[in-house]
Amino acid sequence: MSDIKLYDTRAFTATFMPSDELNAILKGDIGKFFAVRVEDMYRHVHRAVPASRSTIHSCLFITEGEASIKIGSELFTIHQHEMLIVPAGQVFSFEENEVNKGYLCGFHTDFLLEKFGNSVVKDFDFLRVWGNPMIKPDPDSARFIEQVMHRLLFDYSRSGLRNPELLQAYLLALLCEINRVYRPVSVGNPTSSVAITNRFRELLFSMIRTKHLVSDYASLLNITPNHLNKTVKAMTGKSPTKWIDETILLEAKVLLCQTSLSVSEIAFEVGFGDSSYFTRLFKKYEGRTPTEFRRMIEKS
Repeated sequence: MSDIKLYDTRAFTATFMPSDELNAILKGDIGKFFAVRVEDMYRHVHRAVPASRSTIHSCLFITEGEASIKIGSELFTIHQHEMLIVPAGQVFSFEENEVNKGYLCGFHTDFLLEKFGNSVVKDFDFLRVWGNPMIKPDPDSARFIEQVMHRLLFDYSRSGLRNPELLQAYLLALLCEINRVYRPVSVGNPTSSVAITNRFRELLFSMIRTKHLVSDYASLLNITPNHLNKTVKAMTGKSPTKWIDETILLEAKVLLCQTSLSVSEIAFEVGFGDSSYFTRLFKKYEGRTPTEFRRMIEKS
């Protein structure tokens, strides 16, 4: 992850966090953990949230209605008693004015590591960039998940992070409940193909600013470009080239939305010395130039 700049979650979270949570932001707690009701959050969302990236993992559980979030380049919609997980560092966006209820909690990896050690988060594939972000629990598991999220909200609303041990214990319980019903996208596919595809997506996530060629990633994986092409296309329905282009676009969108860098500076940040080529690539997928995209976001 060293090649990707992660933006502090406080500035983003402050745009929709209820006023009674702002004290936590000022104290610095929000960078470690927060919990809020979804319906309270939406009262403070006055515009769509454009392509963003946070340093925290986010867990959204819906109790009424539905919710849609774009995670990476894919749009996911969940309904009552379903969840979406947005891993730390992953690009996401969502629209305003959705009508739903539920719970949202976010936590930094360090919040668990300081209590349970370095290996705890590695057990949860849904916190990895290649994991399946959509969780569809059975009725009993959904009830347990809702109970744990309610308890997290209750304790956080009452005490903030003054008693982190209790929050850490309930958060670990939540992740274990999610893990029990988690289903990877690649069920039934050959283990080697799954491993290659997951590793490709992980490398792409961390190296997109410096490596734009399929051959770059094939070399890192010690396979031929042809093998990587066939494997990734079979597993995801998209070629490695398409994955690379979409990831570049996501990086650019985050920089356009979360920084004041010029288009030429952003082109350089995502690995293009030629800003005109970057602009053509952006318009090919987005239908507008980077400058037009930024103006659209500023007006929304």
